[in-house]
Amino acid sequence: MEIVLNDNRYSDIGKIPESLGGPDLVSFLTEWFDDREYVIGHTSGSTGAPKEIRLLKSDMEASARLTNEFFGINADSVLLLCLSPNYIAGKMMIVRAIVAGANLLVVRPSSSPLKEIERPIDFAAMVPMQVQETLADPMSRNKFFFVKQLIIGGAAVSPALESALSEMPMRCFATYGMTETVSHIALRELNTDYAGYTALGDVTFSQDDRMCLCIHAPHLSNACFVTNDIVRLSGKKRFEWLGRYDNVINSGGIKLFPEEIEARLSGSIPDRRYYVTGVADERLGQKAVLVIEDEHWDELRIASLMQTMKLLLSPYQVPKEIRFVSHFQETYSGKIIRKD
Repeated sequence: MEIVLNDNRYSDIGKIPESLGGPDLVSFLTEWFDDREYVIGHTSGSTGAPKEIRLLKSDMEASARLTNEFFGINADSVLLLCLSPNYIAGKMMIVRAIVAGANLLVVRPSSSPLKEIERPIDFAAMVPMQVQETLADPMSRNKFFFVKQLIIGGAAVSPALESALSEMPMRCFATYGMTETVSHIALRELNTDYAGYTALGDVTFSQDDRMCLCIHAPHLSNACFVTNDIVRLSGKKRFEWLGRYDNVINSGGIKLFPEEIEARLSGSIPDRRYYVTGVADERLGQKAVLVIEDEHWDELRIASLMQTMKLLLSPYQVPKEIRFVSHFQETYSGKIIRKD
């Protein structure tokens, strides 16, 4: 495998500069080429403390082949590694390059990974925060013209971000997957008519009695996964994501999906992150609360937002209270850790 670093080619992985995450990359490559059948990974930590997990190398190779086939990645392709090799997204970008014999362009993981890019890239993966920061900087924004195909994962792609990406030249996809499924098993092409995810390869879907997604992935050693994601199925190959089962709010017998409410509020709380959660309520059992990342607003501004929400949401969906937190906790990929 050849690694491309800032247009300089190295045959000795030990020469990878530390400034580009050299130790982490070398550590993964050493682990990948040892005699064990697995590498060590960690879950995201979005629903609890991150857990150590053994990832079979055969599963990672199978997942890489699935992605490479869909995106046409081959020995002539240039793949961008701008995520830490300590996490599944970074690990899998390396494995895709190994499986395809492709060139791997390595840049230091940062919020704006395209700053130094001056050459075409066939395939890149980023978290939403990296995409947002790149779009916000006019110099970096223009670098997206070097990118042919981009996948975005680790956290939800907001409607505002999806709209901003419609002005960019590359094909963009939101990913669905988890550490346990060894990267993504479904994709949603952004700015298209279909708002749901489509399975890769021979992957199919079903639901359990909670309406949660069950994944059937014959290319993996553990071929079935039961998730906590409530979905609306369209046959066996497509689904629309409605929200997390563990986030559902039971308010007076009405089930509310926080993620659906948040999507409807898109654009109404500019320049501030927010989420909806359920808290205990003596009368309703649970009530919906809107949590905004900011210092406390004055009463007039709060009243104005409440009025806006009544126009955008059904009466049951309108949060009964607005709370403020100066800074949200988040996972490595930028996913907000929700707290009531």
